[in-house]
Amino acid sequence: MTMSFDRRQFLLATAAATGALALGGCSTMPRSRAGGARALYDRIFEEMLHVSPELATSLGLDVGDKAHLRGRLSESGLAGKMGGYRPLVAHLPELRRIGRAGLEPREQAWRDTIVWLGERVSDLSAVPYGNFDGYPVPYVLSQLTGSYQSIPDFLDSQHKVETRADAQAYVSRLEAFARNVDLEVEHARADAGRGVVPPDFILDKTLTQTRALRAERGARAGLVQSLVRRTREKNIAGDWETQATAIVDGRIAAALDRQIALLTELRRGAGHNPAAGRLPGGARFYEMCLRYHTSTGLSPDEVHDTGLRQIAELSAQADPLLRAEGLTRGSVGARITELGRQERHQYPNTEAGRTELLADLTSYMNRLRARMPEYFATIPRSPMEIKRVPAAIELGAPRGYAMGPSLDGSRPGAFYINLRDTRSWPKWALPTLNHHEAIPGHLWQGSIVIENQAIPLLHRNIGIAAYGEGWGLYADYQVGKLGMIQSFMYRSARLVVDTGMHAKGWSREQAIRYFMENVGLDELSSTSEIERYVVWPGQACSYKIGHNEIVRLREEARTRLGARFDLKSFHDAILLNSDMPLEVLATVVATWTRSRMG
Repeated sequence: MTMSFDRRQFLLATAAATGALALGGCSTMPRSRAGGARALYDRIFEEMLHVSPELATSLGLDVGDKAHLRGRLSESGLAGKMGGYRPLVAHLPELRRIGRAGLEPREQAWRDTIVWLGERVSDLSAVPYGNFDGYPVPYVLSQLTGSYQSIPDFLDSQHKVETRADAQAYVSRLEAFARNVDLEVEHARADAGRGVVPPDFILDKTLTQTRALRAERGARAGLVQSLVRRTREKNIAGDWETQATAIVDGRIAAALDRQIALLTELRRGAGHNPAAGRLPGGARFYEMCLRYHTSTGLSPDEVHDTGLRQIAELSAQADPLLRAEGLTRGSVGARITELGRQERHQYPNTEAGRTELLADLTSYMNRLRARMPEYFATIPRSPMEIKRVPAAIELGAPRGYAMGPSLDGSRPGAFYINLRDTRSWPKWALPTLNHHEAIPGHLWQGSIVIENQAIPLLHRNIGIAAYGEGWGLYADYQVGKLGMIQSFMYRSARLVVDTGMHAKGWSREQAIRYFMENVGLDELSSTSEIERYVVWPGQACSYKIGHNEIVRLREEARTRLGARFDLKSFHDAILLNSDMPLEVLATVVATWTRSRMG
């Protein structure tokens, strides 16, 4: 959601205990060209931790000589525009100088991956507006971007409070949170001066969420309660409520007031056009976003046509299944919606219904995990859990996303599901969601990398969208055929609406209608999806493009190898190298295929 380094980027790490970890010390490579490359990768990763303290906390690395990072946040504003990827851009010339000759195939893939990513991020750093928040985004403040949206949840779910020093670091981060909100207000105001203003519907949702956070005051504020609850649980002495309340009702409140004032000012003159193409240099910016997210050279027209073709094919497959359910009238999407609304497929839209849904989904995940040796030779040991998206951010949050575990194992990997409205989740669609986000999708793939200490730390902490999301969709294997088909339709429709809005002049409303008619999501979910694509241009295209390529490579290898093709070995070939661009993945699979041909 699979994503600064936050939930949108599936964070990977080693399974080694944090105290035993030494950057650059876990390589098994000899001192050679490969060893020199590994040393550079480790140096870049070390710098990433310092410019993105949230990453250090997420991985459990804010200890020892990095303990000071526990009280800091990444710098926002123009100075922090490229987030944790700034060191990657700075070291790009050195990365390019790593010669491929003399490297083993796996090491070549690591070299090619990090150079590719550095080049993409370097290109995007030249765009004079927006941010690189794990993804390239045109708007500093939106329903999905900005410290106000990410930091409260980060502090509650990832910042550990075990000692007095941890509690004091939490207080320090509250101060940094206020600073970052002000820096983002300045950044967004500067972008508005360049003609970069979010559309009105994005500003409306951003205002709603900002006002909700601002309304939390005093001891009842979530930011205060999180600290007070955890210090009490650990018997950490101190008047933490007074300290936290003073900051929340003081500097943070004042900063949020300034954010509300700016958003209100921008809303008065905002338009309704969703397209990134309307921004200064927007057509080129969208092409760069598409290149970054699909790791291909496909044009917007080619991506759009791919989506239309696949929607037609999938609709033809869904039609007889819907007819068998007695649903014969209306578009395929309308009939899927009708099926999903049948009472037998619904959980009650109550707290009891949400609890039941989470329990059933967790039970299914645990049963599914026991079957994985049928498909995989490498079986991860890392724990996994399913949690609800925090209610405070569910209005603008994606429908589901995965978050990797900490290095020390104290926080397991988690699949978050948005339960704002349980009616958005018919029972027959949930297994496929589980496959995508948890097993054998993001959490499974991430855990395999976590436990492979041969992979450089840098490569465990980057995300290549088409690889990660392509694998997630590849994992949507058949249990309930209609659920799988709808999942594929869902991602194929994204190709159409994302390029439709950003490159072909589609309106928000046209995109919502297309989604409802062809996917079968209700209006609330369809609207949330479309507005997500407005803020993250190109990201929605990574899923189906990545899936198409993984399937193509698998079937090409199967054809060439015949009886020598082994699915478990194929999965190892593509999972034991960490994220990589699709063009690098093609080289990896070709090398694996040749090795099995004898």
